[in-house]
Amino acid sequence: MNEHLRNALRLAASGVPVLPLRAGKVPFGNCPACAQNACGGRLNMKTPGPCTCPAPCHGWAAATTDPTVINSPTWARAWREAATVAYHPGGASLTVVDLDNAEAITWARATLRCTRTVPTTRGEHWLYRGTMPSSNAVRPGVDIKSLMQYARWLGPGTGRMAALPAVVRALVVKEETTHAPGEVVSSFPERATWGRAVATGCRHTECYVRTGLERGLALVRARTESGAGSQAFGVARFLAAQHTGCPGPCGLAAIGEEIVTAAVSVGVPETYARRAVANGLEAAVERAA
Repeated sequence: MNEHLRNALRLAASGVPVLPLRAGKVPFGNCPACAQNACGGRLNMKTPGPCTCPAPCHGWAAATTDPTVINSPTWARAWREAATVAYHPGGASLTVVDLDNAEAITWARATLRCTRTVPTTRGEHWLYRGTMPSSNAVRPGVDIKSLMQYARWLGPGTGRMAALPAVVRALVVKEETTHAPGEVVSSFPERATWGRAVATGCRHTECYVRTGLERGLALVRARTESGAGSQAFGVARFLAAQHTGCPGPCGLAAIGEEIVTAAVSVGVPETYARRAVANGLEAAVERAA
């Protein structure tokens, strides 16, 4: 039994689905019955679900915790030729934030909640409890590996694993395109604006809050071509962070409504705008925790 197989069985015993990788950090090719998509399923791995082929097949979907399968004769050749072990983070209820360079690590340390980290060849893997869609290049040097993707096993890492924060989930929310001029996106009724009536526990002056809010709203409204949803997320996170030391309530819901209204006014669909703002407000709270 080689080292890769021993590691795989040990991981599987702890509930982590595993698979062998060949040289180049890629899975073994599909079995003859599935070669070149002859089986008719999982083209480009867009269809979820485990692989039922006897040999390692269909990439991440082959990952399993079944020691009988892992140690089977049909997997034996793969283990003899394996260059390393991979695991399916989503199958273990995990998300891996793959930081590929020093700049990405610097961004993560300034933005994300501390969690368990694993050194990689060029950067670090940050592991969080919880699953989400996977996506590559969500920002420079950052990939998200969770559902329907695999990650290399590089050791247990160090640090206490944290829950998956909203700011990571927000990285894979695709920006909807701005609607054409004149197209009705949403019909907003009149909504209450921020004021002392809804912020009886805020430690800031009304002038301070209104000035910051108006600057943030201006940034959102300036994104007339694209990026208004992402800007709304950033404004919500920044403004909410100013109130983490207040006894409360601070009327953050009213602030959020004004940001949503500004985003919708430049073409962001209301559903997306609300999700972006809610994630921004939540991210500020998580950073302060």
